[in-house]
Amino acid sequence: MSQSVYTRTVEEPQPISNTRPPGPALRLVVAGLLVRDGLVLICQRRPDQPMPLQWEFPGGKIEQGESPEQALARELQEELGIRAKIGSRVTHIRHNYRHGGAVDLQFFSVPSFEGELENKIFHQFKWVKLEDLPNYEFLAADRGLIRDLAAGKLL
Repeated sequence: MSQSVYTRTVEEPQPISNTRPPGPALRLVVAGLLVRDGLVLICQRRPDQPMPLQWEFPGGKIEQGESPEQALARELQEELGIRAKIGSRVTHIRHNYRHGGAVDLQFFSVPSFEGELENKIFHQFKWVKLEDLPNYEFLAADRGLIRDLAAGKLL
């Protein structure tokens, strides 16, 4: 696994303005890259969720008082029923959505976990080859990362 860590800022075009438009606060989010035998775990959002049926990596919001690693371990337990070993941070992305929302997203490697994967909240999840990631409709914030993972630049 590569040791390189970098930060990328990804923004969708927005009108130029001297004042920040009112909107949701910046959401601090973590996600896990679970890789096994050249495959990575991806999860599909449910039809009743915002951005329905798009793909993402498991994870979620950082709660008050949690480190990013603690938040990811908690989220993986809640979403997939596993006790994960959280590895190093792979990348950090800040993404501004067209509707005004913003997310600060940290991705961590998850080198191992205990327990059987259990789908607790997703429409579905699956293990896919890194090079096949661009074939899935991912959340906008993840798309630069998807290109890099598929090209073998990060893992």
